[in-house]
Amino acid sequence: MSSNANNKKSYNLTPTVPIKDWDQYVWQSYDQIASELQDRISRSPRRKTVLVVECYPTVRQEEIIQALQSRLNLTKVIRSEQAAMPGEQIKALIQRYLTDDRVFGYMSPCTVDEFYSRELLQDLKNEADTVEDGLVVVIGFGASLVAEGDILVYADIARWEIQQRYRSKEFGNWRLDNREEETLRKYKAGFFFEWRMADRLKRQLFSRIDYYLDTNAKDDPKMVTWDALMAGLRQTASQPFRLVPYFDPGVWGGKWLEEKIDLPPRENPYAWGFDGVPEENSLYFQYGSVRMELPSINLVFFQPRELLGDRVYARFGAEFPIRFDLLDTIGGGNLSLQVHPTTDYIRSTFGMNYTQDESYYILDSKPGALVYLGLREDADGEAMLRELQLAQEGEISFPAEQYVNTYAANKHDHFLIPAGTIHCSASDCMVLEISATPYIFTFKLWDWGQIGLDGKPRPVHLEHGEKVIQWDRTTSWVEKQLVNSIVQVGGGAGWREERTGLHEFQFIETRRHWFSEPVLHEANGSVHMLNLVEGEEAVVESPSGEFEPFVVRYAETFIVPASVSSYTIRPSGPSEGGKIATIKAYVRS
Repeated sequence: MSSNANNKKSYNLTPTVPIKDWDQYVWQSYDQIASELQDRISRSPRRKTVLVVECYPTVRQEEIIQALQSRLNLTKVIRSEQAAMPGEQIKALIQRYLTDDRVFGYMSPCTVDEFYSRELLQDLKNEADTVEDGLVVVIGFGASLVAEGDILVYADIARWEIQQRYRSKEFGNWRLDNREEETLRKYKAGFFFEWRMADRLKRQLFSRIDYYLDTNAKDDPKMVTWDALMAGLRQTASQPFRLVPYFDPGVWGGKWLEEKIDLPPRENPYAWGFDGVPEENSLYFQYGSVRMELPSINLVFFQPRELLGDRVYARFGAEFPIRFDLLDTIGGGNLSLQVHPTTDYIRSTFGMNYTQDESYYILDSKPGALVYLGLREDADGEAMLRELQLAQEGEISFPAEQYVNTYAANKHDHFLIPAGTIHCSASDCMVLEISATPYIFTFKLWDWGQIGLDGKPRPVHLEHGEKVIQWDRTTSWVEKQLVNSIVQVGGGAGWREERTGLHEFQFIETRRHWFSEPVLHEANGSVHMLNLVEGEEAVVESPSGEFEPFVVRYAETFIVPASVSSYTIRPSGPSEGGKIATIKAYVRS
């Protein structure tokens, strides 16, 4: 049985993927890591060894240096970033991508070598070459530019941990000397510039890496051979799995996540649950007694065909195009009244290839819960924009109901939200958001007078929003096209399948299954992302024994790679004999 299945019959906060047959290729602690590196060095007939430690930005390089210096006999340490351009010069070069906006930039095509001086790189190469005997360590983001090395270690870090280091002001962005800058701007620089550049380098080094180093936990590193990491990625891409979820507070946060998922109480309530965003979430790999954390985007980069399917990979490249997350307003406030950019606008303005189409699946709600969706038939666009501007200036409270439709939000309703449609979840909804991956492109139109947790008004982007609002999406169109457009498409003894969306403008298809007996799901050329939306527990099984039974619980999101030829889902544990439901998303043909 997968380690996802344990005796605790509740939401699993630490799902792991057990990696078979590679336990002897993992090391935990700097003592073990140094011992393995020393053993590797001692097997070489050369008098001199160059150890290159290529680092993702915000890796604690000094921790690694001090650990190696105290355990290995280092002849020289070369910090590669001594050859990087000064921060002010880099900032000037990338300003067109960063822009002056607090939230939005433009997707940068930059590579790390553009920000290194060729002359200074040569100086560092010469410095390494002059050493004739002993161990030379070259370390930094860009260390692989200095030397190919005899041993290449890749030091990695999960995206969520990077954000924590931004928030604590331990780190700013690479070379920008902005540790004290607000987190929004640091995240923007990461999203549009730094992480794109670092991911390009990671993928470029794919065939050269000897060891992979997990640096997420302070002074608690884990290292595996690259072959062991790749074996883990291959195993994961051949079976159902879950990402490691994380939860974040927000001004409109509710109480559902804290109560239903058993999260520790916070002064500011949880607003978001990220349980299906491969670009942000991580994976836990269990090698024997050692649990390693890695960015889940690595699976997309290094197993794209097996994970996504050839058809999806051909269309999107090594990018996971579907996103599931949770939005909790039960006992909280309203989300911002918002709109997402059209494909044409997001491509021309931000350099993205596709846009943030989405939907709200109501996982739970309280009586009186509402969703705002589309414009009223009698909405006057010019008047609406004028009042939104006055509201932004603090002159009035925007009368949203005069312009925007409201619909009762009941459990298991599904509201479709193609880009350009005004929308918002109001208080007392627990939303499972099923969306395309570009996830930060929300143009807030009105934020109900809320102040961000940083004490500042949250950014409102009327100047973008007014350019993408689709003014013809009014009441009659919305009710016909976007509200509970649910059709039964299959069924049998103990089960039925419903098409619940998304809209024809969107590339994602969603199917809901209600069942008390096992339901067979067949591969269709696309990765599947699912959530158990009704019932306490289900088990995912392979009819042909391709993978071990995999247990999921209420509200958990899980992924079935395209390489899985077929699978069944049945009620299990406390749900045996009862009726449960999943919702599944995939990329349409």
